[in-house]
Amino acid sequence: MKRDRLARMGLAVMVGLVMAAVIAWMTIRHDQRQAAGTGLAVAPASIGGAFTLTSHDGRTVKDTDFDGKYRLIFFGYTYCPDICPTELQTVAQAMDLLGAEASEVQPLFITIDPARDTQAVLAEYVRLFHPSIIGLTGSDAQIADVAKAYRVYYARSQGAEYPDAYLMDHSTFVYLMAPDGGFVTVLAKGTTAEQMVEAIHAHKRSRQG
Repeated sequence: MKRDRLARMGLAVMVGLVMAAVIAWMTIRHDQRQAAGTGLAVAPASIGGAFTLTSHDGRTVKDTDFDGKYRLIFFGYTYCPDICPTELQTVAQAMDLLGAEASEVQPLFITIDPARDTQAVLAEYVRLFHPSIIGLTGSDAQIADVAKAYRVYYARSQGAEYPDAYLMDHSTFVYLMAPDGGFVTVLAKGTTAEQMVEAIHAHKRSRQG
């Protein structure tokens, strides 16, 4: 009975993740089509917004602190066994591929597990990937607010044997934001470092054209 209950809960979580991803993508497409229908240039989708969080080095950080730079934003957590380290490694590779242009891009790792991902924990974690990555944490309310702004799904998994050994379910997009803070696109799990770089270059070309 317990195994069946856990299986049902696991299925429900998977369905929730899929639905969250579909809703986020549909929202993006709806906003873009609506803007295109006006005859104007396609406006950014309603993703992103103001936030105030704490960086891995203890600073109070606002979204406006990164004005003038592209942002590669990923929501995850340090105890994540596979997806988070894989995606952060890809972001790190993209930063290396950018070369001198890397100074124009700020990668951000925003935790969805603030109870465990303290400033000190994030500091140890992000340095494993790339010196340019900034880890951000905050209160439960702050994290909930920024996740809502970016339409990120996250939830604590059930069934952990020990209270502090839980996993987190979460959506897995990397968000590319423009230097003015506007939304550019989402990069799905499995996007390569080369594709991330090309997405930045493509937006640069569109601004120049």
